[in-house]
Amino acid sequence: MAQETAPARQSGLRRDLSGRQVGMIAIGGAIGTGLFLGSGLAISIAGPAVIIAYAVAAFAALALAYALAEMIVVHPEAGGFGAVVQRYLGGLPGFVSRWIYWAAQVVNIGSEVIAAGLYVQFWYPQLPLWMPVVAFSLMMLAVNFAAVRFFGEFEYWFAMIKVITIVVFIGLGVFYIFFGLPGQQPAGVGALTEHGGFLPNGIGAVWLALTVVTFSYLGTEAVSMTAAESRNPGRDVPRAARGMVLRLALFYVLGMLVVVSILPWNEVSSSGEVTESPFVRLFSMVGIPAAAGIMNFVVLTAALSAMNTNLYITSRMTHSLAMDGYAPKWFAKVGSSGVPRRSLVLSAAGLALAAVLAVFAEDTAFAMLLGLALFGALVTWLMIFASQLVFRHRRTKEGLPPSPVRLPGAPVTTVLAMLFVAAVLLTTPFTEQFNTAWKAGVPFVVVLCVAYYVVNRRKPARSEAEVESAQ
Repeated sequence: MAQETAPARQSGLRRDLSGRQVGMIAIGGAIGTGLFLGSGLAISIAGPAVIIAYAVAAFAALALAYALAEMIVVHPEAGGFGAVVQRYLGGLPGFVSRWIYWAAQVVNIGSEVIAAGLYVQFWYPQLPLWMPVVAFSLMMLAVNFAAVRFFGEFEYWFAMIKVITIVVFIGLGVFYIFFGLPGQQPAGVGALTEHGGFLPNGIGAVWLALTVVTFSYLGTEAVSMTAAESRNPGRDVPRAARGMVLRLALFYVLGMLVVVSILPWNEVSSSGEVTESPFVRLFSMVGIPAAAGIMNFVVLTAALSAMNTNLYITSRMTHSLAMDGYAPKWFAKVGSSGVPRRSLVLSAAGLALAAVLAVFAEDTAFAMLLGLALFGALVTWLMIFASQLVFRHRRTKEGLPPSPVRLPGAPVTTVLAMLFVAAVLLTTPFTEQFNTAWKAGVPFVVVLCVAYYVVNRRKPARSEAEVESAQ
């Protein structure tokens, strides 16, 4: 029988997040620097056909959002998807999914804070990298240490900068394609086929690009972590999940369409230089003064926004594990403001380790950590889909009413999405960027499985009074 999670009312978290904040937190976690800079990598693999890859991956992400919303609206508790996985698949999957996801997000936080430090060096090249890294780490920790409503408002406006930039970029690009810009003729869509065709590297390259592209949609599952702190989780979480994926799909597909229609795909840089970003190129064409400086500020806020949201996610994940007895109960303690600050301390330690490795072991240890991040996130997606299948079966078997939110076409949709995610995971060894995924991911899962049985053997049966005393 599947193990129950700690009751939501015992979590100590406060329902202070509004609907608009939940929606922007979802966007903030899902859009980091990947759209502004990392998308060049996918384009270099697949060429203009990268549009297909983004559209296909969007369907899988949308299925995940609906599957999660279907379950979270019934179980809006601390731990989000991790608590749901434990409820329907059992203790071991719940333990593994939460710890491997925590590790994946900590790696992402470390990479984002390093990126933020590099963006500051764009203006101050002589500045030692460690200084902005430490400063931003302390700043984002301070935001997360504050009451959740302050965090939500801060993240709302940080994420808004990214959204406005993307909308302006797409709008200017479409106008340039069809009507031209001052002093320039309409670009048209010739670049889609003029440089080796729409599929310059073949259909196989599109599939390989899906590994990179799917990585762009990771974060879709994060919205479930707001359920225990949303004022109206039954309404806000499903709405945020659906809206986030639709916006991501629109931003990525239209954004890539603009890029490969205007710029030759083989000239789109994947080097990570801000001055070579497709966004900077277009803003420079429009004649916006200091385009590189403006975009540097935007990608800086994008990195900090993603870092901010992921710190929130990792702290709530640790708190959830502690509530269920799978982490030291010291981490279940919630402060007077309703924030699990002790869990934030653990996330900060992981952040420090990831940042150090990113600086001093970029080609070795940090590459393994990035592989672990992708592996962990994809395994988490598979567990979420499996949980939704069990969720539906059990509610039907027990005569319970269906969830108010339902994944269209399930269970067929669920199985197809699972097959897609599994296929992407099996493709990672064949991509240069993520070929460390299995090398790092499988051993880590084995370690977690052993840790679960050790922890579970020593874990005492907790009474309700004991759990409440942790608050």
